[in-house]
Amino acid sequence: MQVEEQTEFIFCEGPDYISDLPDECLACIFQSLNSGDRKNCSLVCRRWLRIEGQSRHRLSLNAQSDLLPLVPFLFSRFDSVTKLALKCDRRSVSIGDEALVAISSRCRNLTRLKLRSCRELTDAGVAAFAKNCKALKKLSCGSCSFGTKGMNAILDNCASLEELSVKRLRGITDGAAAEPVGPGLAAASLKTICLKELYNGQCFGPLIIGSKNLKTLKLFRCSGDWDKLLQVISDRVTGMVEIHLERLQVSDTGLAAISNCLNLEILHLVKTPECTDMGLVSIAERCRLLRKLHVDGWKTNRIGDDGLSAVAKYCPNLQELVLIGVNPTKISVELLASNCQNLERLALCGSDTVGDAELSCIAAKCVALKKLCIKSCPVSDHGMEALANGCPNLVKVKVKKCRAVTCECADWLRTKRGSLAVNLDCGEPEHQDASVSDGGLLENVVEFHSVANQMPLPSIASSSTGRSTSFMSRLGLLSGKNLVACTFRRWSGGNSSSRG
Repeated sequence: MQVEEQTEFIFCEGPDYISDLPDECLACIFQSLNSGDRKNCSLVCRRWLRIEGQSRHRLSLNAQSDLLPLVPFLFSRFDSVTKLALKCDRRSVSIGDEALVAISSRCRNLTRLKLRSCRELTDAGVAAFAKNCKALKKLSCGSCSFGTKGMNAILDNCASLEELSVKRLRGITDGAAAEPVGPGLAAASLKTICLKELYNGQCFGPLIIGSKNLKTLKLFRCSGDWDKLLQVISDRVTGMVEIHLERLQVSDTGLAAISNCLNLEILHLVKTPECTDMGLVSIAERCRLLRKLHVDGWKTNRIGDDGLSAVAKYCPNLQELVLIGVNPTKISVELLASNCQNLERLALCGSDTVGDAELSCIAAKCVALKKLCIKSCPVSDHGMEALANGCPNLVKVKVKKCRAVTCECADWLRTKRGSLAVNLDCGEPEHQDASVSDGGLLENVVEFHSVANQMPLPSIASSSTGRSTSFMSRLGLLSGKNLVACTFRRWSGGNSSSRG
């Protein structure tokens, strides 16, 4: 009893250092926490509740219709919000104009707004919002129902707008009668425009043409013939450095127009079947500052050696090259490897012509290469072996769905170059769950894969903590790391004579 009383006395009389912290210091601490931890901190005491609310600049809300009565309480607590996301479930009724106007009247310093599936918003509500939040710099809206008038109200009132992203804006009138969007006051400040899945994306033509300081233009799955509009755009807006064209009706005529953007550094051509070598040559000849090139040829075989050879000849600053469904041969690969000495990232996917000879060429001549990805190509162990002594700066190799590449070869390559991360996916589903995800490959996939083949793990039942058998299996693999190292030493000793 005496010990317990003494302990309690010391605890009560101890100094409360946190109470001595200024509000500004406590706010900085809160800002370094994740959302869940911030919520927990706000429940500690009234002071922490107040400081946490006042120091929160980013807020994401479920934008259902029942949000309206909560707006006054929420934004009296979070009165410093500058970045707001309003997202509604597709099967729910979203907020309407009244809620958006109420929010805008309390968040006049808003600089970023994201709207998702807010189908009850109309042009009138968006126009009222624009008048209250004139400091807006970034707007992203998707699957909303307001139309041209609301968009023009934003462009006319938000003169500091720098980024605009529009996806499936349902309120724009179908057909050629669609009202034009822009340019508005925002055209002078806009640097990025992204249009996705719009039936009438070309009605944004006046805005794009009027945005003289535009640096990035992204067009994804927008219907209509874009060649003529791109000709006008490239004549008026010549300072663009990044252009993305995906599933767009554009041909070599449009690419020739884009070549007027002499400062172009990044170009993505994704599933544009009317674009050929001729169009890529026109880009390469004039856009000599090109650093990143992504081409998804969609297996049309209209872009190949001729276009890539021109890129190799005229674009020596190329740092990143991604080719999907394109069939280059050793001719263009050798030119790219020889002339593009700054090439650091290379991905070759779904090519029928990239084999061992091409990979050997890459290994011999791409001295600056750091990351290499090979997917669904006729590459074998022989080509992979060339990487053992080539590409001195290589740090990561991904090989996926190349059936002629074996786990033994990958293990050997890792042993030869200990600092090289070799990620191999043999396309076997039983190992993908343990080592492969959509976001990429674990760096130790080769180690785990090899040991799993030799020593199958015993089945482990789920524990009372709710961990699944798959998760516990992964722990079993991790615990065998020392065994993996021993296995590598045996393999390296046994394979050294056969592979040199």
